[in-house]
Amino acid sequence: MCSAVAALRSAAVTLRNIMSRILEEPKPRRPAYFWWLLVNAVALCFAVISWFVCLDVFKHIEVPRNYELLRKLHRLPTLQAYAAADAPVGNGLGPKELYHKFFGWSAKDQERCNGLLLRNYLTNFEHPALLTYIDGDYQVTRVRVLGAADFFNPGFVIRAQALVKPDEFAAAAPYPVHIEYIFPTADVAAAAYFKSGDVLGVKKNPNCAAVVHVEKLTLDGEAVLLLTVVPIAYGSYQMGAVHSFETKPPALLRPGTTFPLFGN
Repeated sequence: MCSAVAALRSAAVTLRNIMSRILEEPKPRRPAYFWWLLVNAVALCFAVISWFVCLDVFKHIEVPRNYELLRKLHRLPTLQAYAAADAPVGNGLGPKELYHKFFGWSAKDQERCNGLLLRNYLTNFEHPALLTYIDGDYQVTRVRVLGAADFFNPGFVIRAQALVKPDEFAAAAPYPVHIEYIFPTADVAAAAYFKSGDVLGVKKNPNCAAVVHVEKLTLDGEAVLLLTVVPIAYGSYQMGAVHSFETKPPALLRPGTTFPLFGN
């Protein structure tokens, strides 16, 4: 009887020791390939996101934050100094044709197309959709030198209104198309050459003044079209037989600038 009790006690101790060892053994770990798959999945997601972000930044350079990022990375396109003979191909339109083309845009179309017009200019018209040069005579109304908050500087901007002949025999009369003609030049003193009332003659060749922004305003109770234009044919700008000044592509632009550059 005693030996049986002793055997039971010994078996109980042995069983307790076995259970103790089982409970003390660490839980099985996940296989190493689980972490390998996890790391690769995260890396793949990061690569895909980075790819789409990069595409968006380079495709929409006109967005101020994208432009600033590319500037910090030294990846901004350098504006090309075109001559009139090798400027990108585009239509040269007079005031009536400009009014017909742009004034009917809805607010949504205007916002979308303004982004496209600005993008074209910033990328040297790599894809010159909507590229339009202005033609015609424009009477100067205002002039000012550009500052640090403007689209670019140094330079100056002229506000002028189109003059159009109603018929072959009538004198030219004001037409509801206004322009803001931006001159990129270090010779800002040349702004004094332009006086209110002067007539600015603009031709597709040699000026190549390209539309970069479209706006519709009400001036003196009249709905008018306002176009911001920048000449992309650079060099000497001649004013009659007396005055001239040099223009060159701006080194740095500010896509976040509010247009128009003059208040109403």
